[in-house]
Amino acid sequence: MSSAALPENHRRLVTQALAALDVRNLVLSIHDPSFPNLPREDLGRGSPYSEGAACFLEVAHALGFTGIQLGPQGQTTEANASPYDGTLFSRNILNVALAPLETDPAWGGLLPPGRVAVLAKTRSRSSSPGERYRQAFRTQLAALDEAWEAFQWRRASAEASPAIRTLASRFATFRQRHRAWLLRDALFDVLCEEKQVPDWRPWADSLDGRLWSPRPGEESAAAARVAELESRSAFAIERYAFFQFLVHAQHEVLRERTASLKLKLYGDLQIGFSPRDAWAWQGLFLRTYLMGAPPSRTNPEGQPWNYPVLDPEQFFEEDGAGPSMGFRAGPVLRFMDARMDKMLAEYDGLRLDHPHGLVCPWVYRANQLDPLRAVQHGARLFSSPDLSDHPELARHALVSPAQLDRAVPRYADGEVTSLTDEQVRRYSVLFDTVVAASRRNGRDLGDLLCEVLSTLPYPLSRVMARYGLGRFRVTQKADLRNPADVYRSENVAAEDWMMVGNHDTQSLWRLVGDWQWRGTLRAQADYLATRLCPEVEQREAFARTLASDPGRLAQAKLADLFASRARNVMVFFPDLLGMTETYNEPGTVDERNWSLRVPSAWMTEYRERLRVDAAMNLPGVLALALRAGGAPAREKHRELLAGLDRLADTLRGG
Repeated sequence: MSSAALPENHRRLVTQALAALDVRNLVLSIHDPSFPNLPREDLGRGSPYSEGAACFLEVAHALGFTGIQLGPQGQTTEANASPYDGTLFSRNILNVALAPLETDPAWGGLLPPGRVAVLAKTRSRSSSPGERYRQAFRTQLAALDEAWEAFQWRRASAEASPAIRTLASRFATFRQRHRAWLLRDALFDVLCEEKQVPDWRPWADSLDGRLWSPRPGEESAAAARVAELESRSAFAIERYAFFQFLVHAQHEVLRERTASLKLKLYGDLQIGFSPRDAWAWQGLFLRTYLMGAPPSRTNPEGQPWNYPVLDPEQFFEEDGAGPSMGFRAGPVLRFMDARMDKMLAEYDGLRLDHPHGLVCPWVYRANQLDPLRAVQHGARLFSSPDLSDHPELARHALVSPAQLDRAVPRYADGEVTSLTDEQVRRYSVLFDTVVAASRRNGRDLGDLLCEVLSTLPYPLSRVMARYGLGRFRVTQKADLRNPADVYRSENVAAEDWMMVGNHDTQSLWRLVGDWQWRGTLRAQADYLATRLCPEVEQREAFARTLASDPGRLAQAKLADLFASRARNVMVFFPDLLGMTETYNEPGTVDERNWSLRVPSAWMTEYRERLRVDAAMNLPGVLALALRAGGAPAREKHRELLAGLDRLADTLRGG
């Protein structure tokens, strides 16, 4: 189903309402595997580059969205589907849409006609999300191998078609441009295959384990080993590069598509490193510490992420000698610049995943028998000048003991009580690489989205304030008993990003059912009445109406996002479509995580849910938000409100 299923004035009225509410960005969030495919192209996993995804994006545009927020797009493994454990430079080849390799003349018919339809018919119908993912993984690789073999054969033919010759030229240019990371990432697969172990840690103590960060005296041997592997495994390295060429080329097509729809495309700057990256860049990391999440309101036990920590002593290096000696960007900052330039060439903006990891990371000792206990007794890397259980961190401290509040837990937001401007600048070194790259690539700093949730350590708040950046406000988490709660919509700032939920929370449509079952629906209704009904004498009746109808209460919960001072709103796809499933349960290892998809008949289901207020009725939501401005707003926007009301009724089937 295409955007033609929507009333033609939908986008126009929504755009006018957003302007009236001073909402600058309305972004739809969806991860790659969740995109819908058409039945004839569906191998069991979504892709933003598929024909089904193109239809989905057209509807997002027609609905009035101004941007699309993707998750991390790095390569995952057959054993781990989490995008936050994917690679930093290599893209996920599971996203390659196979149908264009059959039908698009630019690809020279790398797959025979009908191949994708046959694969789609044989895809797994298993009830196990893990098995569906693993079969899709294996099927995709087999199809890409077939395309690679066809490309090799046709490229070598004396009568290679113009399309294949053009393709070969583009591929050669791609390999040359991205050689630095392509070689590292490809050699990881070569070595894993050679040693018959899919994890590098069992051979970490060998020369191969530290190929890119040899010990003193091993440099020549490591360089010789790289040359040997590159020569002996040239076929495997080129194959790896070709798969990356395919997925990068299709991403360029996506960028053209979203630009034509006037949709900003946001990437996700994950804070973690995949095993492939941990091997390839291990010389940049601290040896004895890992990064995790401290205990917090969202995760009271903390989370041992097992992610490497960039070494502060490699941020800078000496530049020159003698009296004129200064400092220049060191290996870590050069790595960050390379990563940021690549990402910002591929997206209009970025979601910064757990930005405390760039400013004041929570670290814990590596190689502990109980990682959970270790993370609970961790510390802030740059805020620990004198801890008896972490004396090694003193060398990295940017604050003095006098600037710490010892009466609060060391993970508390207010542990650091004061900072000079110079200290803030030093906390901001890694964050500054993101900002500098944004400016260098012509991006708007307002399109850097800081995923700050329940905790906002003081150093991070000061760094964000330097650039006028806001935080995430997840309203489903609001404590209705606490007027100062950070998730309540009346406490937001203009630069913040409002959302009912994200990829780590329950769907709104599941929540309203839970609130009804628990008897807390009325409390939600009373709160929303204070936000959306400016006439005090009418609030009780308004609250009773919401409390008696979970669907209407859900629409009001969404309207609360737009009635706030924030200029940015994000909607996760289940909250738009009325889906009740959870995409990811944080802190759990479950094959159901990362598997939720938009069904192929999603538009039909969406329209049916709209009829009973079981999906987001955007015109109705915006009308509620406009009316929250009181009589002056209703008078000023009388014609717009009438149009929104008619459109909302049309979507309900009225």
